[in-house]
Amino acid sequence: MLASAFRAVARPAVSAARSSLKPATVVRSFSVTARAQSGGPPPPQLYGTGAKPGTVPTDVEQATGLERLQLLGDMEGVNVFDDQPLDASRLGTKADPIKVLAYDTERLVGCTGFPADSHDVLWFTLKKDKLGRCTECGSVYTLDFQGDEHADHHHH
Repeated sequence: MLASAFRAVARPAVSAARSSLKPATVVRSFSVTARAQSGGPPPPQLYGTGAKPGTVPTDVEQATGLERLQLLGDMEGVNVFDDQPLDASRLGTKADPIKVLAYDTERLVGCTGFPADSHDVLWFTLKKDKLGRCTECGSVYTLDFQGDEHADHHHH
């Protein structure tokens, strides 16, 4: 009888103790701050405006990304992609390499030899501050870097 009385009193006490041991619910606050502005010009808008409802969009209205950049450049008379052939009037040497314009620290270059079209196109990567040489004709190339030195540091 004493054991049953003890169990009757102990059960509620144990369940009360267990419920008090449960972890408390944590409430986290969420705050938002205004975005800092650098004061510089806004980035170029590379998204089209889209068409008005019920109409078919033009290329300029629906183009995005690099396609839009190229279309806007064509409208301004600017060739945004340098697709002109390299100087093939001479053989590049270490003392006088052929300069390749670039806005990035490396560029893919295709050599057709000297004189032009004397061999199949050989592709190689040309890097900033390093000479590149065609393995077929030996012509030497260098990168004429015109870009921002630290433009891609946010990617790493």
